[in-house]
Amino acid sequence: MRIIDRLTAQIRSASIHNPDVQAAPACILWPDKGRQWETAIPRLLDEMPELFILGEYDPEHRTGPAIWLRCVIAGKIETASGVFSESAGGDRKTPVLYLPGVSRQDLRAVEQCPNELKPLAELQYRGVIWSQINARDWTILAFLKSHQGGLGLDAAQDQKTKTALQLSLYRLLDEEISLLEGKHLDRNFFNTLLAGGDPVRDLLRWLDRGDDFRSGKNPNEWLAFVEICKSQLGFDPEKDGEAAGAARLANREGPWRPVWERFCESPKRYKRIPDKIRRLPMPPEDLLSTADTHGAWPQWNEARENELRADLNGLAQSPPYKARKQILELERRHGERRNLVWAELGEAQLALALKHLAALAEHTESPLAAGSFDDLAAGYLHSGWRADAAALDAIACISGQDNFQAVSAAVRAVYLPWLETSARHLQKLVRESEYPGALPNKKAETVRDGECILFVDGLRLDLAKRLIDILSRKQYAISETAVWSALPTVTATCKPSVSPVREYIAGNPGDSDFTPSVAESGQSLKGGGPFKKLMSDNQWRVLDKSEYGDGTGVAWCEIGSIDHEGHARGCKMADSIPGVLVEILERIEQLLFAGWKTVHVRTDHGWLLMPGGLPGIELPKVLTDTKWGRCAAVKEGAKVNEPLYSWHWNPDRRIALADGVACYRKGLDYAHGGLSLQEALVLNFRVSAPTSKTSRRSAEITDVKWVGMRCKMAAGGEFNGLSADIRRHAGESESSVVMTVKCLDENGRATVVIDDEDDDLLEGAAAFIVLIDENGEIWAQADTVIGGVA
Repeated sequence: MRIIDRLTAQIRSASIHNPDVQAAPACILWPDKGRQWETAIPRLLDEMPELFILGEYDPEHRTGPAIWLRCVIAGKIETASGVFSESAGGDRKTPVLYLPGVSRQDLRAVEQCPNELKPLAELQYRGVIWSQINARDWTILAFLKSHQGGLGLDAAQDQKTKTALQLSLYRLLDEEISLLEGKHLDRNFFNTLLAGGDPVRDLLRWLDRGDDFRSGKNPNEWLAFVEICKSQLGFDPEKDGEAAGAARLANREGPWRPVWERFCESPKRYKRIPDKIRRLPMPPEDLLSTADTHGAWPQWNEARENELRADLNGLAQSPPYKARKQILELERRHGERRNLVWAELGEAQLALALKHLAALAEHTESPLAAGSFDDLAAGYLHSGWRADAAALDAIACISGQDNFQAVSAAVRAVYLPWLETSARHLQKLVRESEYPGALPNKKAETVRDGECILFVDGLRLDLAKRLIDILSRKQYAISETAVWSALPTVTATCKPSVSPVREYIAGNPGDSDFTPSVAESGQSLKGGGPFKKLMSDNQWRVLDKSEYGDGTGVAWCEIGSIDHEGHARGCKMADSIPGVLVEILERIEQLLFAGWKTVHVRTDHGWLLMPGGLPGIELPKVLTDTKWGRCAAVKEGAKVNEPLYSWHWNPDRRIALADGVACYRKGLDYAHGGLSLQEALVLNFRVSAPTSKTSRRSAEITDVKWVGMRCKMAAGGEFNGLSADIRRHAGESESSVVMTVKCLDENGRATVVIDDEDDDLLEGAAAFIVLIDENGEIWAQADTVIGGVA
């Protein structure tokens, strides 16, 4: 029960009488000499249609002078609440007359009673007065504390508490009585209530918005906010000002540390605070300055980013072994900054990239430059692909030319020599023996009825590994096979080689664009139409992007824009990779849901990506029929210095593949068509739905606690890698109401903050706490009420 419910019930209970021996009271008089209850009256007018107020004539708000009140209870005046009369029976509630500025004694002294009150004086005899058991008028504090007719709560009695209590009355009315029992209610409690129930949030809002925040508060709320700051933080917003508050926030001393931690929970909510701290003089640094001593100052983080940028740029002049060592030392010095608020605000991009640069340094320490084809494949499948993934992730972390240049220098220092060495060894093996992928007439792998093939253009091995990892954690059954692409590693050649109709395809000696033909008719597969017809002629259904099929027969479909993104955007493609992988994942799941037993994921080739451009190599155009980034069709009879290889579809057609990781076109960040592990070794894999969900991870939400509009929650079971979100509709990510979805820490805990400038719009609304993985799948959920109130 809310306080307002108990208050209205107690007021109405004053009219209870024994009809056998008593007449019904004409009204209930509510004297309030100190006008303590006045701020509650607007709320009570909505709750009590029988309530009328002594004051200036304003019938719309049920207010009027004494004589008007007499007319109301006599049933002579029609009001919005109906007609009240002394003889009204049934369910008609007894009129309640609120008398601000009037005491019980004022009415009793009839002869001295002011003229404006005399029409009410005799009602003390025909009516009843709502008063304490000791006949004193009810004060707010008395109503809270009294066990006889009041709430029986523990409330302080000092003057500051009384003032805060009266100011916060209109908010106090909605408090649940059961939640107040056992608490000591003092001025801090009432000031906090008046300030909106979350003084730390209000302090951060004031630091962020300044005068705009104050103008949005009524005088009582602002006064309560100031009193809270003074009593809890030793800080006076009015006298000390915003700059002093920002300085104390950055210093994080004493009671200000929790305020700083609260800011760090949702820094994007307070966008102006960093700039206000930035304008202040930072405490002087010394040799012991760390993230713990100066990490709250954006100037300190910016200085470290500038230092790191200079150090990374300096790696351009370092040999690979030395560059690796320097990167690992930089990681030791700067890694802690990834835990600072500035990383979340995008102001520590180089520190974020450094994590991946350190992984790149470790994975490129040993080049894949020895052994057979099988040795190279084994080494690349075991850990070599992680170097490619680390380089891609490092590039994805940064924006801006200055940061890009610094990361480029680091990547080129350790990654480019590693790529070069590995590629040259692979090329040496191919020149000395037959290339493993040179099997143009090999019969296609068997695909059974009820299975389909999903072709993904440019699904490099490291991306395939990421996709397989996601699918495995979702409990799909996976089997993978490493295969060597056709040569040259371009879509025109490689896509037909992984198709189920490759035995019906051949190449003509005169073809110069690396596109084979239908073996029987000699029709080129260029343009896609002939390929689709060939598939259809061999009982393969080709599904377009909007089709899923019905799970019968065999089908071929295509998805993905990896290769297109690379050619169009170069290194900028790195930031689009997560979205592309999600798109592929969703397509696989949609096909399985449509009824296909197994989805065979196949790709054509990989690619090279190097910020700052791959090395250039000269090959005169006059000597070639076609020249692409990493491959060229050499004119018949032309003499070139480049190593020549056999075209996959016709060994009589000789092609040039660029040496090492060089390009025949200068300035390319992204290229393929040549011979390297990254371009030539790919993964084909099969995905089937799990036979049962018994192996599904077990996670549960074990504890939920609301503090204002922050939700602190804990999880049990297998929660590693999960994140917490709050949604209005559990299955709709678009209905999320939090500032940021938060990863669970090592103890399974997280705190999320409701994202709404006017929290009152959401407070009390039903919602769901959900635990999701990186792909958005829900692993656990629990009902909640935003703000923790019903």
